Amino acid sequence: MDFATVLQLLDSTLRLSTPLLLACLAGLFSERAGIFDIGLEGKMLASAFFSAAVAAATGSALLGLAAGMFASMALAALHGLASITFRGNQLISGVAINFLASGLTALIGQNWFKLGGRTPALSGDARFLPIDFYFSETLSSIPFIGPIYSELLSGHTLMVYVALAAVPATWWILFRTRFGLQLRAVGENPEAVDTAGLSVTALRYQATLICGLLCGLAGAYLATGMAAGFIRDMTAGKGFIALAALIFAKWRPGYALLACLLFGLLEAVAIRFQNIDVVGVGTVPVQFMQALPYILTVVILAGFIGKAIPPRAGGEPYAKERA
Repeated sequence: MDFATVLQLLDSTLRLSTPLLLACLAGLFSERAGIFDIGLEGKMLASAFFSAAVAAATGSALLGLAAGMFASMALAALHGLASITFRGNQLISGVAINFLASGLTALIGQNWFKLGGRTPALSGDARFLPIDFYFSETLSSIPFIGPIYSELLSGHTLMVYVALAAVPATWWILFRTRFGLQLRAVGENPEAVDTAGLSVTALRYQATLICGLLCGLAGAYLATGMAAGFIRDMTAGKGFIALAALIFAKWRPGYALLACLLFGLLEAVAIRFQNIDVVGVGTVPVQFMQALPYILTVVILAGFIGKAIPPRAGGEPYAKERA
């Protein structure tokens, strides 16, 4: 494998891992506050549809992004209402959101655009276009360093850089701010937080809405950055892979970046090397290569992460004791 191929693989890895990373950080905020969220997939899907639909109607990717974030945060608020206010089962609420988003996006898309649930193809300002760094063309001729700068680091859309910047921002918020300390305490010992005079309900709602915001960014990137429009069920399990990456990372932002880059690399390899010939085996079917990221996700979770301990109060509704 030559240097150019490696560079293309790494470039694809960055693009493919971006929605996983944003969704993984979304789940990190939510689960650190004690709210398990299986509905990452549904929120991403709703955001992808409404961002593409609004971008197609207005010709503005930024308006599409705002619409996608609003849709995702609305579903996050619904999840909060069911699991925090009404103290329902958090897993059932998340699964219901996934079904709701899958059905509504297909139904509304068909009703609005009559394209089988798809949105019109996006172009121009309706999409997030690649950002070229300064002197990328000039430096591209420099051996080794030039291609890394001009092809690997430069030329991505805004959301890729936002996702990478969100990792240190998440670490700083969770581990260096009072809000982050309160959020982590809610996920470990909500009774102590309540005793200190803080609102467990308010903190968990804030975490849930932050989760919705980040899922909104992930979904909008899928439809207006990585692709040129929405197609039915385009998230294709990315929300669940993000959850797997979150467990693999043991609820830590830095490890979450590494886990999502690993899963992005597996997907990039599966896309790049299809119908390859293996000595002694023959041609590997394309279906196997497409399933490879999911197979390896299960293998990694089953055998390589050791014991992953979630927040102690995770998944448990909190009811304030009355004297």
